[in-house]
Amino acid sequence: MAFIRKKQQEQQLQLYSKERFSLLLLNLEEYYFEQHRANHILHKGSHHERKIRGSLKICSKSVIFEPDSISQPIIKIPLRDCIKIGKHGENGANRHFTKAKSGGISLIFSQVYFIKEHNVVAPYKIERGKMEYVFELDVPGKVEDVVETLLQLHRASCLDKLGDQTAMITAILQSRLARTSFDKNRFQNISEKLHMECKAEMVTPLVTNPGHVCITDTNLYFQPLNGYPKPVVQITLQDVRRIYKRRHGLMPLGLEVFCTEDDLCSDIYLKFYEPQDRDDLYFYIATYLEHHVAEHTAESYMLQWQRGHLSNYQYLLHLNNLADRSCNDLSQYPVFPWIIHDYSSSELDLSNPGTFRDLSKPVGALNKERLERLLTRYQEMPEPKFMYGSHYSSPGYVLFYLVRIAPEYMLCLQNGRFDNADRMFNSIAETWKNCLDGATDFKELIPEFYGDDVSFLVNSLKLDLGKRQGGQMVDDVELPPWASSPEDFLQKSKDALESNYVSEHLHEWIDLIFGYKQKGSDAVGAHNVFHPLTYEGGVDLNSIQDPDEKVAMLTQILEFGQTPKQLFVTPHPRRITPKFKSLSQTSSYNASMADSPGEESFEDLTEESKTLAWNNITKLQLHEHYKIHKEAVTGITVSRNGSSVFTTSQDSTLKMFSKESKMLQRSISFSNMALSSCLLLPGDATVITSSWDNNVYFYSIAFGRRQDTLMGHDDAVSKICWHDNRLYSASWDSTVKVWSGVPAEMPGTKRHHFDLLAELEHDVSVDTISLNAASTLLVSGTKEGTVNIWDLTTATLMHQIPCHSGIVCDTAFSPDSRHVLSTGTDGCLNVIDVQTGMLISSMTSDEPQRYSLCFVWDGNSVLSGSQSGELLVWDLLGAKISERIQGHTGAVTCIWMNEQCSSIITGGEDRQIIFWKLQY
Repeated sequence: MAFIRKKQQEQQLQLYSKERFSLLLLNLEEYYFEQHRANHILHKGSHHERKIRGSLKICSKSVIFEPDSISQPIIKIPLRDCIKIGKHGENGANRHFTKAKSGGISLIFSQVYFIKEHNVVAPYKIERGKMEYVFELDVPGKVEDVVETLLQLHRASCLDKLGDQTAMITAILQSRLARTSFDKNRFQNISEKLHMECKAEMVTPLVTNPGHVCITDTNLYFQPLNGYPKPVVQITLQDVRRIYKRRHGLMPLGLEVFCTEDDLCSDIYLKFYEPQDRDDLYFYIATYLEHHVAEHTAESYMLQWQRGHLSNYQYLLHLNNLADRSCNDLSQYPVFPWIIHDYSSSELDLSNPGTFRDLSKPVGALNKERLERLLTRYQEMPEPKFMYGSHYSSPGYVLFYLVRIAPEYMLCLQNGRFDNADRMFNSIAETWKNCLDGATDFKELIPEFYGDDVSFLVNSLKLDLGKRQGGQMVDDVELPPWASSPEDFLQKSKDALESNYVSEHLHEWIDLIFGYKQKGSDAVGAHNVFHPLTYEGGVDLNSIQDPDEKVAMLTQILEFGQTPKQLFVTPHPRRITPKFKSLSQTSSYNASMADSPGEESFEDLTEESKTLAWNNITKLQLHEHYKIHKEAVTGITVSRNGSSVFTTSQDSTLKMFSKESKMLQRSISFSNMALSSCLLLPGDATVITSSWDNNVYFYSIAFGRRQDTLMGHDDAVSKICWHDNRLYSASWDSTVKVWSGVPAEMPGTKRHHFDLLAELEHDVSVDTISLNAASTLLVSGTKEGTVNIWDLTTATLMHQIPCHSGIVCDTAFSPDSRHVLSTGTDGCLNVIDVQTGMLISSMTSDEPQRYSLCFVWDGNSVLSGSQSGELLVWDLLGAKISERIQGHTGAVTCIWMNEQCSSIITGGEDRQIIFWKLQY
């Protein structure tokens, strides 16, 4: 892949020079000027004097000595840490040891780095304290010039202001370039005609190398000022297939040349000092190419992709190139999307849409709960506003993925250190989860995830990348269960990228990254707004007069990451994909069942028969129990005919259970957050569930799919109620909202339309709500133990009663709406008078357990669930518990009772639902 091929090219160049040294040993924005053969003299003048043979390299911010022996470490001395630089023996204590023709250079400094000892790539070792090193040049006559150069560079490094440092070093560099020119003896053929020559820098990831560019009628040349890694780089114009103008550091100074048609890895990337030089060279090569290679635009590539002549991978490759993304520039590295959402299954099902990430949303908007928090901050932010404080592509993110194949780049970027072991790229699933949930992590992928080279996933170099908190060493990347090997992982990732689902939805992601949703109001609507400095034209560096501010701004831009050049300003068309007729999986739930009238055998029950049921409530017997969830059950609702039971759970699923066949018919997941309650709309066609991800979901039973989502709150939705086409939702965001909900005319075919009618404000999180029979009153319970009674006709608060010492778990009106019953984690059952708000009764169990997490009541008796798993029957008039019935092995979390009071189902922390029988 791109980076790996680029690294292989650089390694081939290094083989030419046979050096351990590389430009990655320099600081960012540092230049390598010259080298001299020399000896490092240890213990100069003593009986233990020893010489280490090697090369002394003069760089703009440091001195580097590379020993010939690979067992010896490379020495790097930062110039800013130098105390004194001079000829050895001058004005020093060792003056009597100095020979007349000594080529010695003395460096007295306070800090030194040791790198690549035994040629092992590892974090740099640092030694601090006052030290003196002596280097003896092979050519003594060069000592004066080298010392003068070092003193000049030392002065630049010690300037207080970064802008002044940069200006002085730039002046030194330009002076050196002006005193040299391209060596025409390097031409391939003496008959070549020179067309232009200018100064430029060759760009590779994290570093640039100054020199001279020369173009003839047959070749393009670059000659490095320092002769590293080879005396000249040559590109035959006949081999060139594509050229691109590039932004480099947000300036129009870059030019990238490709000798291949379908690759992200260029053959040379040049950065010029003047835009005119760049444009002149581009014009000459482009004129040459007109006779050989057809130029492609974004639109021409789009047409090829639409008609199936380009794969999804190839199309993204070309779009990245056209949008200024280059594997030579880590601040604009090619960006590819996360495609797969499922990193936990043992098998990867590419026919299931749920396997895939939603490509219509940026990474930051995939988690609704996190997005709500970000939007709240965004709305409160002064202009210029942005939603995300970090980008989806930056040098740090690229090297996060590639540290195993490119450790020297990570060490260069992070001043000789690897990242903390727990923050490394340790696991695919862990990384995806952090991208979904992390407060500041919105990164996408890189093309290597869809290539053939697995080396970035495997610690083949046996690098010591540290030890995690659990004690395990960082080694190979942990793969998802569905991948049997790194090769299998890449193959399945490629298969996913080229799948029908992605082909049909990739245009949505292109709209976000390269298209019309990248900027402006469409970006705001798509929750796709990043920091202004990441956009092309976001800042004019030429307009910044202060050199310090300019350097700091450029550094921030390069390290933060940059948004691609915008390629499309209208919605991107979707791909033309072949449509295969497939039999849709028919649900075990018959669609006609939703419309057929339910069994109404209890419709004619009289009040006397309801009373009979409550009189026998103490004789409840456990009939059947089923463990259908992975976590606590949070809600139960049943179809009118009693055949289908719907349950929600903290395991984030809605389950449909058949009472008749005693089989689980469906399992539906709307998000990765817990579902807190559920109810059936009249007609039994739609189930509504509330979720901790701030949303309310509508599920069409007949059509077997999510019909609608109401993104109604800023925090978890704890409870919902429905009456007469109105939805009532309680949330931890301290509100209860009332919505008018007009259901679809044909269930499952049209979306619901909701209007917010009222918002009932609370001081703290609301954990439960209930309606009275006429839906004119609402009671809410909060996490701080307060019960609130509201008049819904005027949306006003009637009473606020602080009557529990813990969370209010459940509330309900009596059948006649005269009383409210509440229960809490303090184990109390409280009865409140609606008219006056007076607490007229309070009962607790004799035992210290927290009883009454949920209940039903008829006005006189209460059936509640306890923390210990029992069902408790309370006699309100007698203020006592009249019966304890053993049921669950953990707390009872929800109770459902039908309208006729004849059928009862409970759910618990033990993940079970229990069906109870009344004995008459």
